[in-house]
Amino acid sequence: MLTLTNETAALMQGEIVLNTRSHSAWGGAVTAKMYLPIALPSVWQQVTDYPRWVQYFPDVTRSEVRQVLAQKGIKRIYQAASKAFLIFTAQVDITLQVLETQNQRIQFFLESGSFSDFNADLQLQPYGEGTILTYSVQATPTIPVPSFLIEQAIRLDLPTNLRQMRSVLCAGR
Repeated sequence: MLTLTNETAALMQGEIVLNTRSHSAWGGAVTAKMYLPIALPSVWQQVTDYPRWVQYFPDVTRSEVRQVLAQKGIKRIYQAASKAFLIFTAQVDITLQVLETQNQRIQFFLESGSFSDFNADLQLQPYGEGTILTYSVQATPTIPVPSFLIEQAIRLDLPTNLRQMRSVLCAGR
């Protein structure tokens, strides 16, 4: 259980708490946290509905489960996204292996796509009547973009995306 810290107080006030860091010469990494005023089982049910991720993240144009390897506990998902940067638009796609730990964690591992490396980790922790969601991602696109630009884009986009995710997740309550 989390103790009441400045970070926890900020989360309880609806803030998205971000920590960005460098990851390779052309990549970026970030950890973001947010509080959801809904119980963990409901959050879990919704975040593991991968086709729904197009509602959570506006730049994601497609999200689908391609295969379920039940004996290994692994799913393969495909996602496509389109992102406008200054004067150009980047189209990316990615196939991920997804490992779920019921009501606790979702790990995403790169299988193929528009990144030379990609890993993400979504963790859920009960807190009071709700849930704290922690999302960590590190990625290096195949197109060389300086890491400071990637970090800046993440710093600007991720809070907006997580607010959208919270809005969609909480809409049914």
